[in-house]
Amino acid sequence: MATTTAAQRKARAKAEYDAFLAVCPSRKLLDRLSDKWVTLILCALGSGPGGAGEPRPMRYSELSRLLAGVSQKMLTQTLRSLERDGLVTRTVTPTVPVTVSYELTALGVSLHGTVRALKGWAETHMDDVLAHRETYDTGEA
Repeated sequence: MATTTAAQRKARAKAEYDAFLAVCPSRKLLDRLSDKWVTLILCALGSGPGGAGEPRPMRYSELSRLLAGVSQKMLTQTLRSLERDGLVTRTVTPTVPVTVSYELTALGVSLHGTVRALKGWAETHMDDVLAHRETYDTGEA
């Protein structure tokens, strides 16, 4: 039996990722990315308020104001998880008070277009979805 290096094993595992399989680690990533706060944070950092423009750093307080309804705890936990996954960087500037900003990494920027398209689709088609729900719920489907 031929021995394989760690790099070869990693390359083989990467080629075999299949989210339809229960044991595939990409399922946990999909679970994380499907969270509403992850989606909204990635959109906000990727475009800023209004969803237009280029990716830019944002301060924690700016994100908190933009993301209506997010608690401080949820925003902090979500930003930490995105930082852990390599999608966001956290920069602390020693000012008084300390300034903390968050920015998409190259990996985060590579995901930004997909997430922004999903957000745009939801906003564009919300009336259609609501109409279909109403029809379904009244038994007219």
